[in-house]
Amino acid sequence: MTTLLYSRGRRDTTEAEIEPYLTDQLPPMHKTLNFVALGALLAVSRSVGAVPAPQAPRLAACQLEHPQRLTVVPAECGEVTVPENPAEPDGRRISLSFARVPAISRRKQPDPVFVLAGGPGMAATTFYAMVAPVFGRIHRDRDIVLVDQRGTGKSNPLNCDSGDETESRASDADIEADTRRCLKVLSARANVAEYTTSVAVNDLDRVRAVLGYERINLYGVSYGTRVAQHYLRRFPQHTRSLVLDGVVPPQLSLGAAMALDAESALTNILSRCAHATECRNRFGDPEAAYHALWATLQAHAVAVSVADPTSGKPSHFDFTTYQLATVLRLSVYSTEAAALLPLLLHDANESKDFSRLAAQFLLLSRSYGDVVAVGMNNTVTCTEDLAFYDPKAVDRAKLEKTFLGTVQLDGLLTVCKVWPKGPIDADFHAPLRSDVPALLLSGSDDPVTPPAYGEEARRGFTNSLHVVMKDFSHGQLAAPCVDRVMEQFINRASVQGLDVSCTRAAKPMPFFTSLNGPPP
Repeated sequence: MTTLLYSRGRRDTTEAEIEPYLTDQLPPMHKTLNFVALGALLAVSRSVGAVPAPQAPRLAACQLEHPQRLTVVPAECGEVTVPENPAEPDGRRISLSFARVPAISRRKQPDPVFVLAGGPGMAATTFYAMVAPVFGRIHRDRDIVLVDQRGTGKSNPLNCDSGDETESRASDADIEADTRRCLKVLSARANVAEYTTSVAVNDLDRVRAVLGYERINLYGVSYGTRVAQHYLRRFPQHTRSLVLDGVVPPQLSLGAAMALDAESALTNILSRCAHATECRNRFGDPEAAYHALWATLQAHAVAVSVADPTSGKPSHFDFTTYQLATVLRLSVYSTEAAALLPLLLHDANESKDFSRLAAQFLLLSRSYGDVVAVGMNNTVTCTEDLAFYDPKAVDRAKLEKTFLGTVQLDGLLTVCKVWPKGPIDADFHAPLRSDVPALLLSGSDDPVTPPAYGEEARRGFTNSLHVVMKDFSHGQLAAPCVDRVMEQFINRASVQGLDVSCTRAAKPMPFFTSLNGPPP
């Protein structure tokens, strides 16, 4: 689940990054509040009428492109047209875009893997283009199917332009005005309320049916774990197995705990550096540097001039606690980005030169800024999370002691005062009980879906295994040996006898002690 900081910035993301797939995988603070995180419950329910299955769609050769145009993946692409509002079959219709990456083997298995991206708001096709090599083992014998969830990718995407990511936090009035502008633009071609998870799982099954698959395996990351679990709830007869990576239990409604979980993850990462000989010898106590920098920026903003890391053009802006919080937030989502944190914090604190932190801010913001559909994100978040949230229950004093503070939560609440809420199944947040095999994956230092969430979800599965990767962050797909574990699990559709010993030996990227990288 990708969760976002709130402010005047662009949008956030994701699925991966800077671990390749978190977009979802992450989040900066943004003006239109791209809440890249998962949602939770809503008390309103609506029945969705059954729609007859359409004829099998035509598939055409296509290529799935990495967001930074680093790689392309050959595939077969198609579309299925569905009512935007399932309760009004004669009303406006939208196209669901999907892709199939055919199995390599001519004697492939009949049950494919449907890959569900995070966000909410990231397209499955975009996510897969970022992480395709990790599915190489599975892809040998099974088709990979990627459905761009309604409101994302090429499925009537609910995108809105955002402002300059270097600007600091907007006022509540600015946030509300931005949200209204976004809603006005999107309302010309969409009823944004019809883009919730409860509607989307029916789309997913529609694609399954038209492609002729009887049962499917589901891999979901972050918000995608919510979609996978709700699909299982609605269509257990068509679900063969689940891999849930960065798990959001169905009964959870995300809120203030996100700031506390992010602070805890940051503390764990910096403590790990302080207990590693090379890192400690080079940086001393990185948590002290973090607090010193924060105090400096609370006292006054620092003017920075840096070459934009993506364009090379000069960029001039004030570096504030907002920019630092964005760097921290997006860095703790990824073990790769986290490996740089002690170095960046130490050098900025020692030299009082914030240019490297500023460049990292721009780089991380851009990496997440173009892969999440903010309108779809708002619909899911406001319907499935914030609608069930009690602001009076928040310990604001406790939140103010974190680097996220109350900024993200307050921004989301402002957005959701304006944004329409959509249909949600009555049992959406009820505990899920199932005997379908489930492999759950968590990182011990996950800033948004900590292992406790995975354990809560696991209790509903009678045939399940929860693997916690020590010192890893959000999303374990790219962690060492996880691809082998997933392949074995999906092949057998059981956790009985599943060998996960290699995960206990996996180590995250070592901390950088210089710009040349980790020590030899």
